[in-house]
Amino acid sequence: MNATQTLDAQELAALLHFYADSGVEWLVEDEPVDRFAQFAAQKAAQAEAKMPASARQPQPVQNDPAPTSRTSGASPAPNRAAARPAAPAPSVAVPDSEAVASARFAAESARSLAELKTALEAFTGCNLKNGARSTVFASGDPSSGIMVIGPTPNADDDRDGLPFSGRQGQLLDRMLGAIGLAREAVLLTNIIPWRPPGNRMPSDAELEICRPFLERQVALAEPKLLLLLGNFPARFFFGANGTIHSLRGEWRDITFGGIDAAAIATLHPQELLAAPANKALAWQDLLTFKKRL
Repeated sequence: MNATQTLDAQELAALLHFYADSGVEWLVEDEPVDRFAQFAAQKAAQAEAKMPASARQPQPVQNDPAPTSRTSGASPAPNRAAARPAAPAPSVAVPDSEAVASARFAAESARSLAELKTALEAFTGCNLKNGARSTVFASGDPSSGIMVIGPTPNADDDRDGLPFSGRQGQLLDRMLGAIGLAREAVLLTNIIPWRPPGNRMPSDAELEICRPFLERQVALAEPKLLLLLGNFPARFFFGANGTIHSLRGEWRDITFGGIDAAAIATLHPQELLAAPANKALAWQDLLTFKKRL
């Protein structure tokens, strides 16, 4: 095992990224702690608490040390726990109404997708950004009139800084190609621009902070058709609580970011990789989408 002091900057960055991909968010202790000893002490205390008062061992009285020990010249061992200053709390953003207002101001100030990307990369009001490697912004052709929207970046997206990377991106390329489209000919994006730790679902507060940036993306791109991939986008845009199997395959007229568009939901490529039998359902949805092109 290599000590961090022996790693160069590139090796240390790779190690930290490995921890982030594994779901590690914070390093709590500055020094190693013997958790086994702590656990044993807790068990002993719990066992003693369950004993009747008459059976408990009396605690020895702590007498003052003999006067000779004070003048012997030997200094007592320092209490490291007491001497060590408390570690400062990590500097993180707190999702609240002020953060939402800040996000809305930053998003509405952007007059182009390039400006919006710059504003998003500079924004520090969302906790998710602290644990993500990349800000994953939209890619593709904003003038196509077509937006393909997923839920959140995964580990491949976070690594590459692009939406729909890795195996799920390759499958999406084949899905689009089957109906005569390419990723360069549509606008690809996610509802959330930062990968949540451990691929968890974003909280309601985090979602409200990210919403203004997505609304501004839609307002600037002015799409006519939306292809929504997965449960989260379908529920987000349709305002429904059903599963993707109950929400997929049906066109719905929506208004989002001040833009009127037609939206249809289908299964996310990651869901198709996990359950290939559902590819037939996705193919039906893609054919329905193709008829509107």
